[in-house]
Order: sequence, then structure tokens, then C-alpha cells
Amino acid sequence: MNVVPDTSVVVDGRVSERVEDGEFADAVVYVPEAVVSELESQANAGREIGWDGLEELQRLANFADEGRIRVEYVGRRPTSEEIRRASAGEVDAIIRDVADEHDAVFVTSDIVQGEVAKAKGLDVQYLEPYDEDVETIEIESYFDEETMSVHLKSGVRPMAKRGSVEEVRYEPIGDTELDDETLREYVSEIRNAVEAADHGFTELDEPGMTIVQFRDYRIAIAEPPFSDGIEITAVRPMVKTSIEDYSYADEITDRLLDQQRGVLISGAPGAGKSTFGQAVAEFLADADYSVKTMEKPRDLQVGPDITQYTELDGDMDKTADALLMVRPDYTIYDEVRKTEDFRTFADMRLAGVGMVGVVHATRAIDALQRLVGRVELGMIPQVVDTVAYIEEGDVATVYDVSTEVKVPHGLMEEDLARPVIVIRDFETGTPAYEIYTFNRQVVTVPLDEGNGEEDTGVGRLAKQEIEREIRSVARGHVKVELQGRNRAIVYVEDDDISYVIGKGGGRIEGIEDRLGIDIDVRTLDEHPGNQAGGRSSGGASAGEPSGEVVTPEVTGRHVVIPLEGYAGETVEVRADGEYLFTATVSRGGEVQVSRGSAIAEEIETTIDRGQRITVVPS
Repeated sequence: MNVVPDTSVVVDGRVSERVEDGEFADAVVYVPEAVVSELESQANAGREIGWDGLEELQRLANFADEGRIRVEYVGRRPTSEEIRRASAGEVDAIIRDVADEHDAVFVTSDIVQGEVAKAKGLDVQYLEPYDEDVETIEIESYFDEETMSVHLKSGVRPMAKRGSVEEVRYEPIGDTELDDETLREYVSEIRNAVEAADHGFTELDEPGMTIVQFRDYRIAIAEPPFSDGIEITAVRPMVKTSIEDYSYADEITDRLLDQQRGVLISGAPGAGKSTFGQAVAEFLADADYSVKTMEKPRDLQVGPDITQYTELDGDMDKTADALLMVRPDYTIYDEVRKTEDFRTFADMRLAGVGMVGVVHATRAIDALQRLVGRVELGMIPQVVDTVAYIEEGDVATVYDVSTEVKVPHGLMEEDLARPVIVIRDFETGTPAYEIYTFNRQVVTVPLDEGNGEEDTGVGRLAKQEIEREIRSVARGHVKVELQGRNRAIVYVEDDDISYVIGKGGGRIEGIEDRLGIDIDVRTLDEHPGNQAGGRSSGGASAGEPSGEVVTPEVTGRHVVIPLEGYAGETVEVRADGEYLFTATVSRGGEVQVSRGSAIAEEIETTIDRGQRITVVPS
């Protein structure tokens, strides 16, 4: 009798069992090299099934030594391309060819492999696979009723996050540092359990990083060289909530049922965003909506009537294309992080699918601002009409998002009317923010009134834009004071008055028309804050702070003034207390002046003279 086993029965030890009971007595067992290759790969990856299979081969070798069977290793090892295409059946085909070549009984516990072999005309012996029910894994012993996540690393004591959403503690849960051997045992057990359990699957399997889902546990395994040591992080949901457990429950459910919506669930890490998303998903499913999820990894704790999708061929955009064919009523997208995620979310929403996205944000408005630049501004309210902000496990804020064509809050001129995204507090109906294009920039303006005109969001914006416009034509110092919603006073150097006003007032009128604000131009000597005697053109007023000393760097193309800690601020640059110029510090914390310009030449002259260069906030 000739026998060819495939990997499934070698791993289960089914061949040696049949030698023991006499069924395969005196048989010639042809072991395909492709099977050996698969077992080696599994063992090298730390999977117990690989070692189980190698032990079975050793048992067969012992039987051969006793003369009870004959064992021969035949066939060829699969190529790297065939291994890569193993899921498509390339390696299985090599094993079947060995059975055909040696006119052998093909033994398998793989139902698909068995049916294909029968179709190919092989003599097949199909053995029902063992039903291995994995009860627990060792890592579960680190969890108690308060534990959210467990963090195990070689050379470090076991750590855990415990407590409630309102108060999380990161604390040691053992006195002994873990070693590599212990962690490798845990890793092997986790991988075997995932392969054997009905409720286990692998989300990601790359060199150095594996992410699996085992029942309620999401487990990430990091190994060198990706990490500096073996690390296991296991996370489980603490609670499963219903939407009735949250503030604004009635308002949110009415809104979701009114029509298909675009919703962003935002909050800081650990605030309970995904838990709320799960509650929304189950509420919609109970309300007879077709609900799907898009997740990587798939760890929302939802019922079996909600299908959970992950990346299709490594691309969420392909998942979206598939879902558009399925046409769910609502899709829960957990988590929306990268630009392509936001665009996929927008594409599905604009196709008419109700979308609920989970977004990391420290403020409710930040979630909406993540769409700016990724989605055309005028389309944002069509993509997202509701923002729910989660804080300490509950809904803290709900915003309604809509578009109006209007004059932005705080401006007066009717010809400044434009499309404005209005973000209202859902509870009070009061506008909290406006987003619109102002002077070629997209701005988000808070509508808190503050203590005066300059304290309002639009006041700060108006002051900033006036300063920018005036500095584009003035060479010296500039100060701006708002006198109302549509009037401002600008103070400039004596030498700049005529240049800022322009011939016949044409330059300042052009600025007024662009900004919709009346501007009165005066000299710095007229500023009420100046002491008697005022300041001379280009000088510093008596009593003004000396400022922070800086050391400019002269490069081939620029004079660079390092200003760490001043990013985004407007500063005055002075030489021995004498005013040089005003500039806005870049995000990188520096001011660059092109060499060859009048200002750069003046700075270089100052450096040559050994004068002290200082900066003060403008």
C-alpha cells in the first residue's frame, strides 16, 4: 500500500495513528518535500503546529527503523512564488502531483483538498479534522474585571491599564521580569489558539508584527528586528453599552433615524469612542437598518447580524467599492485617520451611504477640521452633518453642521457674503464656529464674544489679516487696533505713512475693499500707549523691553534668525535697541531673510559692527 499524506494529517498525527492500529501496516509512506517545507516554515514562525508536524515525521521515522513501514521523502520543494501563492492552492497542487506520480492513497483532513483530489481521479481517504476547542490561553490570567489591557515585554515586569474610562491606571501586575522563553511560549500558544478557535483570526502577519483577534481579545505581537524585544499587547473591551446609556441619546437616535447621516465620533485616545460606535451600530441594526463595519483591526464588539469588513487586498478603498455593491444603510468606519481614510469616508457618504466615522481629536471642532484640505470645503456638510464628542465615556458635545450663504459673523459689508459652514451646538442651537474662505485662506472662527472686539474669533482674524496686508506695503513697525466690527486704526512709521496710503489714497482703499473694513492710518507717535516724546522713525520707545538676544546665521542664500519657542508669533527685530523690522516666525521657529535685500544687508552690517541683536513680541 502506498500512502501520501498532506500537511493537515501530518500535523494532527493521523498517519502514525493508522500505523499503530495496523491500517497502514507495511505501507510505503511517501512524504512530499512540500509538506516538510510547510512544517519548517510554521516551526520557524514559532507556531506549535509546525513542531507537531515535525514530531509526527520523527514518529514515522521510528516506525521505519522498526520495519513496520517504509518512509521516502519525494517530490520538490515549492518555489518562493509558489509559497506566496499558497492560498491559491499552488503548494496543494504539488502535493497532489506526488500522490498521482506514486499511485498512492491520498490522505487529507482538508475538505477542499480532498474534493479537488477526487476530481483529479486520485484515491482519496478523507479524515474528519479533530475539533480542538481552545478554552483559554495563559495571557488571560493577567486580566481581572478592571483590566483594559495587558502589556508584556521581555526584560520588564508585566504591566496593565486598569480602572474605568474616567480614571485609568498604568501599573505593574507582577514582581518578576519576563524573559524571552516565557514570551515565546505565550506567542506560540496565541498563534495556535487563533488557528484552532472558531472565533479567532489573524488581522496582520508581517515580519516582526502580528495582530490577531482571539474571542474578545485583540493581541499585537511585536518581535525583533521590528521591535527591540518581544512584546505582547492584549486589549479587550471593558464594557458593552447601548445607546440609551449616553447623554443626548434621544436626540442622537432621532437624528440617525430621520435620514441617513454623516457622523464623526471624536474624542481623545481611551475616551470611549469605539464603544460608542459599537452602541450606535447595534442601535441601527435593531432599528432594521442594514449595517456593516470597516475596521482594521476588526475589534468592535457587535452582534452577528452586523458584518465586519477589513481591508480588501490591503486597501480600504477597495472595501468601499465592495460595500457600494452591497449597499448598506449605514457603515461604521473605525478608525478614520489618514488622508485616504477621509477620502474613502467622503466617497461613500456622497454615494448615499450613511456613515459613522471614529476619529481621534482633542476637541470636537478638531474632528471637522481634519476634513479641511481633504474634502472640498463646500462639500463638508454633505459629508458630515453631525459631530459627537466623547469625553470620559459619555457624549459631552454634539454639533450640527450646515452651510449658509451669508456675511460671516462679525463682518458688516454685504458684498462679503460667501458660503459659510456653520457649526451649531445641537442642544442650544447656538452657532459655535464658522468655517469659510477669507482672503484666500480657509479659516475656522470661534464665535465666543470674549471681552472686546479683538477677543472675538473674527476680531483676531481681522486684526491678523489687516496686519498682513499693511506689512506687505510698509517697511517698518505696524500696530493695529480694532475700533468695531468694521473699523480699525493702523499705526505705522512716519516714513511709511504716504506709502501705505498711496497716491490719492488708492493703496489703502484697495486694502479696505479687500477686507471690508474702514482703516484709519496714523503714525506710531500718535499711538496712545507711547510715552511723551514718542519714538523716532526706526527707533525703540523708552522703557520697552530689551528683548531676547539672538545670533543670526548667514548662509549662502539667507540670513536666518533662530527663534525657538516663537513659532507663529509676530516679532520685532532690533539692533542695540534700534528697530530693524517686523516678521512672523515660521513653524520651524525661525525667520529667514533673503540675502541681497535691504533688510538682510542691514542685518549683516549690524553683525559686522558687533551690535547686539534682540527680538521682542510685536
